[in-house]
Amino acid sequence: MPTATQPLPLSTPSRNLVRLTIVRGITWTGFLAGIIIGVEFLGFALQVRAVIGVVLAMALLNLATWWRLGHHSAISHGEYLAHLLADVLALTLLFYYTGGSSNPFITYYLVPVTIAAATLPWRYAWIIATTALLAYSLLMVHYHPVPQLAHGHHDHGQGVSLHVLGMWLNFALSAGLVTFFIYKMAHALRSREQALSTTRESALRNEQVLAVATQAAGTAHELGTPLSTMAVLLSEMRDEARDNPMLQKDIELLRQQVDTCKARLRELVENADRRRMGEPQVRDGEVWLAGVVQRWLVLRPDVSHRLEVAERRGRPWISVDTTLEQALTNLLNNAADANPDDILISLDWTPQEVIIDIRDHGPGVALSIADQLGETFVSTKSKGLGIGLFLTHATINRLGGGVSLYNHPEGGTLTEVVLPRSEPAS
Repeated sequence: MPTATQPLPLSTPSRNLVRLTIVRGITWTGFLAGIIIGVEFLGFALQVRAVIGVVLAMALLNLATWWRLGHHSAISHGEYLAHLLADVLALTLLFYYTGGSSNPFITYYLVPVTIAAATLPWRYAWIIATTALLAYSLLMVHYHPVPQLAHGHHDHGQGVSLHVLGMWLNFALSAGLVTFFIYKMAHALRSREQALSTTRESALRNEQVLAVATQAAGTAHELGTPLSTMAVLLSEMRDEARDNPMLQKDIELLRQQVDTCKARLRELVENADRRRMGEPQVRDGEVWLAGVVQRWLVLRPDVSHRLEVAERRGRPWISVDTTLEQALTNLLNNAADANPDDILISLDWTPQEVIIDIRDHGPGVALSIADQLGETFVSTKSKGLGIGLFLTHATINRLGGGVSLYNHPEGGTLTEVVLPRSEPAS
């Protein structure tokens, strides 16, 4: 079956270039029709070869642009600016051969000015406005006259009439106002759209977290009974296995795991009451991280790890609560699931941030899902649900931090947790 054509890149400059190409095709087709009518029916004295050459050059540019859009590399603002400058240059050549500033279509310069103001950064928009104004100014004194257009405006070589000067002043004022106000309006709309998108994503994430929390509360209540039963049975099995030290050791390990699960469930139930949660506590990041790692090792006795702390002035104070500990434990479990051998945990900090890196030697993260991890229920494990990463991202984002996953150049995954550095409690 034939392969479907891939869509164009979704970046904003790419979409804008598609629209500009369409506008350019319509505009220059109209110019060509006007030139034919002027020459054949109105008897305009034009340099037809030069004028048609400009139109053909723009047609070739449009074809080259469509070919460029077929390649899936991103369009930069600089490349988009170059296309608008090419439009201004082509308009200048066309007006140069068709009466200069006396051409009634001279105000079409406002179209690329408006497009630039609505789609490009502030500096680039003013580049287009300034270029168009300079081109207009040049056409007031340098051009090939067309007698039918020059009538009533000025006589070439006799200076600039007040009418043409007024047209120039009107264009200069219009170009400045369009660039300023259109840019401000477009910038406000883009900012508002970005804020709305962020709000929608946050609301959706909160709804998903609430749904997971509701299910977790019910599950915690239901798991209490089977864990108590397991604890009783393990105590009886330990008494029956007094003559088998190896079996006793395994039973003791299982009992520790059950006790840990019961303690975690007890903490979950206690912290479910928001009145008891209070504000996050400010802790020394090194001491807190060491405690989290030690409690994690009880759950994962099969792993080998190294904990490295950078030598920096000051202490890495951070705001923590029980949810942050669970979030970091989820990331440590993911690293252990990928490869339990030689997991490197490092702590570093700057004046503004505290960075916790977790490096494993597993297979890494597939590029196809790397951007989705933590945003929705996407998992890197064959039987995983992706809830752990989702809740981890939600928790760390709530505390003002962020989580990033990278494929390490030497293999494995590097998980980077960035948290804002806090002031020590007085």
